Amino acid sequence: MPSRTWTLTDVSRDIHQSPFCIGADDLPSAKGQWKVTQRTLHGGLSEGVELVEVNNGRLRLFVLPTRGMGIWHAKIGDDQTLGWQSPVQGPVHPMYVPLTDPSGLGWLEGFDEFIVRCGLESNGAPEFDQQGRLVYPLHGRIANRPAHHVEVTVDDSATTLTLRGIVEETRFHFQKLRLTTTLTTTLGSTSFTFSDQVENFGGMSAQMQMLYHINFGEPLLVPGARIVAPVRSIERLNAASKDSLAGWEIMGPPVAGSPEECYLLKLLSDEAGRTQVLLKNSQGTEGAALTFNTNQLPCFTVWKNMVSSKDGYVTGLEPGTNFPNKRSVEADQGRVISLSPGETWNAEIVVDWLTTRNEVDAVEDAIRYLTESADKNQ
Repeated sequence: MPSRTWTLTDVSRDIHQSPFCIGADDLPSAKGQWKVTQRTLHGGLSEGVELVEVNNGRLRLFVLPTRGMGIWHAKIGDDQTLGWQSPVQGPVHPMYVPLTDPSGLGWLEGFDEFIVRCGLESNGAPEFDQQGRLVYPLHGRIANRPAHHVEVTVDDSATTLTLRGIVEETRFHFQKLRLTTTLTTTLGSTSFTFSDQVENFGGMSAQMQMLYHINFGEPLLVPGARIVAPVRSIERLNAASKDSLAGWEIMGPPVAGSPEECYLLKLLSDEAGRTQVLLKNSQGTEGAALTFNTNQLPCFTVWKNMVSSKDGYVTGLEPGTNFPNKRSVEADQGRVISLSPGETWNAEIVVDWLTTRNEVDAVEDAIRYLTESADKNQ
């Protein structure tokens, strides 16, 4: 038996399994101590949130179908965590997130995930009309839309676990966009891949944006931690001087009240569009690498929030279709995607959790080679 699929949620068939648990005993041909569970959280702002844990025998991924299939955090063992510590006590059920708050900033009341999608109609700063009414809230709605279909597939021949979810962002008389996301990890590995497809399932053309807010905090994020990237160009958001670029790639210490910093990058890539970005700790003994395609995600944002640990010490590495400016600004630059009826947009990101110096060095060498090769071909 090469693979087997279990349905966790299917609203159309009135299927919802919580609690749910499958493991090596249920499919002995898939070797290893893997497990997939789903449970419903209770209490506080987490009341009613569905949490799926995908455990490949080494890496555990905590996925939130209730919050747009975002990834809350990742763990190796009980003491190694990839993600960040938000002052928001989450995960927060979307019913408690006031997206239409007049300030446009209500999205922040649910923000505590490791990986959160921003989109789909818009993904940047809030925007208001001439009368001061909110038109587009901060980072859009998709992260606060529950999945209506979730399934898990175990492939014993490929030794993979795959979690698939479908989330829709639609409004009667307006756009109809469907996100289908597929998360895959190999048994015993410290990496995973998520592949997204956004479909316009309506009868008229639609527009979309996507930005992946991938957030790293302590313990990977420490003073002196560094971003390594094949930079083609860089500018600082809302900066008046190029002098403000100094030290953009180096993480400072957590200091209460530090202002946010946001850098807008275009990255070099190989002939197929493939590129990589690395965040490594100050000793170079641990890190995380993102691999993606600039033909799908041509814009890259670095967000640094070097505030106190209690206030959310974090940096975001953010591949996107555009930069997180107001939607009208990005539209003027041609960075809004139009989809005809039935047309799809696709993207894939590989996340590698690097746990040794050799792994970190190998990725850094690959980025250096990519930079040198791209420079020679220009």
